[in-house]
Parts: sequence; structure tokens; C-alpha cells
Amino acid sequence: MDLQLKDRSAVVTGASKGIGLATARLLTDEGVRVLGVARVPTPEMKEVVSLAVSADLTTPSGVTAVASAAESWAPEGLDLLVNNAGGLAPGDGDPSHLGGFATIDDAAWDRTLELNLLSAVRVTRSLVPSLLRRGGVIVNVSSIGARIAHPPIDYGVAKAALTNLTKALSEEYAPCGMRAVTVSPGPTRTRNWTDSDSLAGALSRSRGIGQDELLAGLPKDAGISIGRIIEPEEVASAIAFLASPQAGAITGSDVLVDGGVIKTV
Repeated sequence: MDLQLKDRSAVVTGASKGIGLATARLLTDEGVRVLGVARVPTPEMKEVVSLAVSADLTTPSGVTAVASAAESWAPEGLDLLVNNAGGLAPGDGDPSHLGGFATIDDAAWDRTLELNLLSAVRVTRSLVPSLLRRGGVIVNVSSIGARIAHPPIDYGVAKAALTNLTKALSEEYAPCGMRAVTVSPGPTRTRNWTDSDSLAGALSRSRGIGQDELLAGLPKDAGISIGRIIEPEEVASAIAFLASPQAGAITGSDVLVDGGVIKTV
């Protein structure tokens, strides 16, 4: 299928690895010019994107840097914004998040909300004028954690708010020709599951098992119908399709890419 994305312009946040890198790579392969954003751009990201911007999106200066770069890079306007930056903040992959609601202090809540919700709010607000000029698309990367009450609680709450934000954006801007959709991955082979300092690493240590053993048992434990965790490229494929004119009637929707974890709508 021709996604008709050639020569379009996109901003992808959190583009240095995982879902963001896979999305930037696929969009580039489809002929899209990609401005990639990351705290620390990786060599892999720099090889893929048209322009790499180093920015901490939890800070006003980081968001301003992205908006300024995007305006200079695509003065005619943007066709796509992928708000992918998220996850647990650096240093939050610790056992305190495994202890339940009462163990998560205000500082952890602030970090999680800044990274998973408010960064997307600020980036989107700064780029809406550019997206409106082109009748663009916003794809917010949420999580199945938005739909299930499962630790870490602060992460799920932030992602639920992001999903709600997408619906509100669609309601306001779809009549102006700009769409907004959410993609909600299930357990995906990213650093959140594979790095030793991630929450998954803390979980495996708390159970007294290796991380490889944890990942091997995850499909059964999480009820993943397809029997394996999701690959970043599979989430990227959904994002690319939703960003394309082929998905022109899809707006305000939350699209699951979870291998069947969520059993009911």
C-alpha cells in the first residue's frame, strides 16, 4: 500500500531509540522528512533523520528549542507530530514503584507527569499553528497502562490523561482539517523492558529471577494473545498508517497495538 507520505514533514519526539527510532526510520523510508528530538541523539537517530535536535522536553527551554527548529526547518508547516517521548523518568526504574500507590511520592508524580503528559501538551501547543497550515496529524503514543489499573500507577494515570487529551484535540481541530489519534502499545521490546536499570529490571530482581526469564514469561503473565511481546517496528507501522491519507477518516481514536492484552473495548 502506498501511504502517500512522500515529501511530507514530521517531528518525532523520543526518536533516539525504541518506538521513536523505529518510527523515524519507517517514515524516512516512506519519503518523509523527519525532525527527530531526543535528550541525547544517538548515532542511529542521526543516520535516519533529516535534522536531529537535542532537547529535554520536560523543560520550557527544550520545547522552545524544538518549536524554533521546526519553524526554520519547515516554514511551510508540518504534516505530522508524533509525541513519543515518555516512559519512567531517569532514576525511576527502582523498587519504590513496585510498592504501590503510597510509596510514590510527589517528586515521582511530578517527573512522570512532566515526561508523559505535560511535555506532549507543550510540544503540541507550540506546533499546532504549523500543523494547522498543512492539515496535519498528531499521533500521541500512549500505553495499555491507560486502560488497566496496574503498576506503576503514576505512569498509567499520565497515559490515561494523554489519551483523553488526544480526544479533546480531535474534537477541537478535526473541523479545521487536523486529525489527532492515539496509539497504545502493549509490552514492547524497548529499554523499559530490556535495560537492567528499568522497572522490569527491578521487578526481576524483586522476584529473584533473571530479566531474560522475566521476559520469557511475560506473554503468558500479561495475557498476550499472540504469545510474544511487541516489536517497536510494529508500533511504528501503525503510526505511519494513521499518519497517512489512507487513514483520513480516523480521528479521536485510541488504536491498540498490544497483541491482544486488552480483551474488551
